[in-house]
Amino acid sequence: MGQFDRVYQGSESLEYPKSSHSSETRITEAPAGIPYLFNMPWGLKRYQHTGQSHFITFSCYHRLPYLSSTSAKQQFELSLEDTRVRYGMPVAGYVVMPEHVHLLVWEPQRSNLATALQSIKQSVSRLLIGGREHFWQKRYYDFNVRAADKFWEKLHYLHQNPVKRGLVKSPEQWTWSSFRHHAFGEIGTVELESHWTALRRERAGIRFELKKDRDATTFGDPGSTKI
Repeated sequence: MGQFDRVYQGSESLEYPKSSHSSETRITEAPAGIPYLFNMPWGLKRYQHTGQSHFITFSCYHRLPYLSSTSAKQQFELSLEDTRVRYGMPVAGYVVMPEHVHLLVWEPQRSNLATALQSIKQSVSRLLIGGREHFWQKRYYDFNVRAADKFWEKLHYLHQNPVKRGLVKSPEQWTWSSFRHHAFGEIGTVELESHWTALRRERAGIRFELKKDRDATTFGDPGSTKI
């Protein structure tokens, strides 16, 4: 098929640039020079039957740095993972900043996105609010990701956030994000959707088939079981 191979999943299809190796396909290196290699073996059957992808941002009350401590960031990761499992909400990426959070997620299989996000916020607030009247801003920003290039752009953006803020010199130095998993395959608190996770599932013989939204286009390899 020339430069691109088309992979069909039911009535949907996605295009991936071909790798120079015949045994694998490169999903993308991203249009803006994102330094990740997402290589998927041809033998792995991929399921893309989830809802739309969403880039989510929510902030601490009045953007105060309530997440500045290590323990607060770790608690957010624990709450995110608990919600991922409870609601079947695949997570592609995240970053925990001192006063706000970015998530790149798919719509949950159980309940809806608003309920899943409320679960995260309530869990964190209940444990960290202390004597404060409020922990989070009430509203959150939700960007529907409808194209593959926008997906990689948002993933790159959230990983670069600590660097742009001057908190670290390079994204791998910021512990509380998904960068080290995507770049190096590190396993952290939150199970993330990536080629690393897909390969572990394949080797473990784990198969995923997620609820299909015929009106949605998705990117990556969403799943919901911890291994």
